[in-house]
Amino acid sequence: MNYKKLGNTDIDVSTICLGTMTWGEQNTQEQGFEQMDYALDRGVNFWDTAELYSVPPKKETFGHTEVVIGNWFKKSKKRDKIIIATKISGPARAYIRGGGNNYGVEKMTEAVDGSLKRLQTDYIDLYQLHWPERNTNMFGKLGYEHKENENYNELEDVLGNLKKFVDAGKIREVGLSNESPWGVSKYLELSKEKKLPRMMSIQNPYSLLNRTYEIGLAEISIRDKIGLLAYSPLASGFLTGKYRNNELPKNSRIERDGDFWTRYNKPNRNNAIEEYYKISKKHDLDIAQMSLKFLEIQPFITSVIIGATTMEQLKTNIESVNINLSNDVIKEINEVQKIYPNPCP
Repeated sequence: MNYKKLGNTDIDVSTICLGTMTWGEQNTQEQGFEQMDYALDRGVNFWDTAELYSVPPKKETFGHTEVVIGNWFKKSKKRDKIIIATKISGPARAYIRGGGNNYGVEKMTEAVDGSLKRLQTDYIDLYQLHWPERNTNMFGKLGYEHKENENYNELEDVLGNLKKFVDAGKIREVGLSNESPWGVSKYLELSKEKKLPRMMSIQNPYSLLNRTYEIGLAEISIRDKIGLLAYSPLASGFLTGKYRNNELPKNSRIERDGDFWTRYNKPNRNNAIEEYYKISKKHDLDIAQMSLKFLEIQPFITSVIIGATTMEQLKTNIESVNINLSNDVIKEINEVQKIYPNPCP
C-alpha cells in the first residue's frame, strides 16, 4: 500500500480509502465486517463514511453505516489502527434535525455526538462538511446561478463551531466535500486570518468521466496542501465495464437505484467508456484498475475512495495500487479526454 500525508498534518493515510456507503442497505453488517478485515490486512488504514449513509439516503437507514463501523470497532478492538473520516450533512432533508442548515453550533453538536455514539469512539480523525449550505454547483450541476440574500451560516462561524469540537478532542482534523474553488479558498483564508481550524482535504467527484476538478481545484490542492479525496472514481461502476453494451447486472447499483444516479445519464458516456476499455485491453490492464491508478498518481490526490459491494470488487480495487501505467497509457487516456471532455461532470 502507498501512503500520503493528510493535508499538512503528520497523519499518514493510505492512497486507497475504503468507502462504506452501501453498508446497511446494499451490504449487510457481516459483509461490511469482511470488507474492513480485508482492507486493513492489505494496509488500507483510511475509511470514509457519513451520518447520511447508507445510500440511497432515507430516514430508515440514516446512520446505519456508522453503526456497522462502530460495531466492528467494538468487536475488533482496532480503532487505533484506523483513520476514520465522517461527514455532517448539509441542508435538504427534513428527517435530519428538522431540515434546513446544519452547520450552526447546536445542530453540529447533535451531529458530532451522534456520529461518536454510532461509531463507538471518543474522537473522529477527519470531520467533513458533506456539502455547502449556500447555493453553489454540486452533484453534477452546471451553470452557476447566484442568489442574493441567502440564508446560511457564515463560513467564519462554521470554522468557529468546528473549533469547539477540535478543542474538546472530539475532532482531530476538518475537511470539505462537494466544495467549489471559492469555498475552499475562503475557508483557507479565514483559517489563517482568524487562527481557526484549517481544512485538510476536499472530497469531490473525480474520475476518467469527470476531470472537472483539474480546472480550478487541482492547483489549490497542490499549492495549499489540501489534497483531493476522490469519490466516485469508477463513476458508480461504469468504469468497470459492467454496463457496456447496455448490460444491467442484477443487484448492481444502477439496476437497484438507477433513478438516484442520474448524473451519469449523459450523451457521450458510452463513447468515452468504450475508448477507455480499448486502452485497457490494448495494454492488458483491467479497466477498473487502470481508472483507479490514473487517479492515484495525480499530484493533487491524497486518496481514492473505493466502494465495493462484493469481495471480488474490493480485491480488484485495492490491487490497483500495485499496477503501473506506462507513458503510452497515460497519453492515450489524455487523448480520450480531449475527444470526450468530462462526459459526466
